[in-house]
Amino acid sequence: MRRGVRIGVDVGRARVGVARCDLDGLLATPVETIQRADVDPVARLAAIAEELGAIEAVVGLPISLSGADTPSTQDARDMASALARSLPVRLVDERLSTVTASAGMRAAGRSSRQQRQSIDQAAAVVILQHALDSERTAGRAPGEVLTDGGAAAPMED
Repeated sequence: MRRGVRIGVDVGRARVGVARCDLDGLLATPVETIQRADVDPVARLAAIAEELGAIEAVVGLPISLSGADTPSTQDARDMASALARSLPVRLVDERLSTVTASAGMRAAGRSSRQQRQSIDQAAAVVILQHALDSERTAGRAPGEVLTDGGAAAPMED
């Protein structure tokens, strides 16, 4: 397992959820929700990454259950590509991350209304934690790597 803080990113049309992990990559925790109407989300993500000394960003790629792109897939790819100009980015499959986050919040007694302000952060935690667990289990980092300028390297098995 590589050492270093990573940020997890759940890209939504209105909001972007952000999570982080500890230096040893054991546990993902929520950081903040970026309101896209209020600030440039890529600039804010780059600032968060710099503040935390992150070695990379793990961006959730919204893919349908059948494996096809969704209307949000290109938005996530575009944001990841722009962010790759500031730090390394990995695109990882985020299928059901929001569903998993919502179910966890419901189990903790939070209503849909209470979830609204933090569901994006919780989804980012799910995305990042899954990537960390996958790396620990497989012995290699997951996902599709975006290099400076957004060029994609093949997804690792």
